[in-house]
Amino acid sequence: MKPNFLKAIIFMMAFHLTLTASVQAQNNKTGGWYITNLSLTLDKKFSLWLETQTRAQNLTKDFFYHEFKGGIAYKLADKVTVLLGIGDYKTYTFPGNFKTPMAVKETRLWQQLVMSNNINRLKLEHRYRIEQRWLNGEFNQRFRYRFNPILPLNHKSVVAKTVYLTAFDELFFTNLAPYFMRNRFFAGAGYQFTPVVGAQIGWIRQFDYRKNDDGTGKNFIQASLLFTLDKKIFEREHFPSTMD
Repeated sequence: MKPNFLKAIIFMMAFHLTLTASVQAQNNKTGGWYITNLSLTLDKKFSLWLETQTRAQNLTKDFFYHEFKGGIAYKLADKVTVLLGIGDYKTYTFPGNFKTPMAVKETRLWQQLVMSNNINRLKLEHRYRIEQRWLNGEFNQRFRYRFNPILPLNHKSVVAKTVYLTAFDELFFTNLAPYFMRNRFFAGAGYQFTPVVGAQIGWIRQFDYRKNDDGTGKNFIQASLLFTLDKKIFEREHFPSTMD
């Protein structure tokens, strides 16, 4: 299972690099993408989620984007969860640092369905999302699908002191031309320090498609801190994942 999973990640990375190699990015330098995520389990069915993000044109400077969002999730079945979320998103004009004029102010609502399953120790998550977005006061809709496999390396599941590999590919669609809006691919690794605290780091490629040209893409290094608060936390495995 491990060799097949690694081959799949390598293939997906090669595909994305080949697809966008001929496109001139808005900023060729690798950016920084930083996430803090908190999940709080209330009971057997309900949980709360909070997440903050900030993104930079370079690894540690020219910050141009930040967001704060949260949601409430309900467990329909053992491996099926629905979530209702709301968030505030702000994008600043180049180069950023939250000093230049704001380019986009967005308020977003979304509804989400997550289904997961296991193939031996390989964990698979399928996430479907419908978003209602107000960008500078104008309304539009977006639809997303994310496929996220996780492979624990030194344990059969993600528990304390587990090293794991993770990757995801997410497709973004709208109800307006060109319909296929964005592709986001991530490959990386994580470590679950304790039942409460985990960390994850990797490479993410985001490519935006546009109607009138070839679109633009950018590479980021993404680093995440993941906190899980759950009275039953010592009795269950983790599925380390960000909201966005």
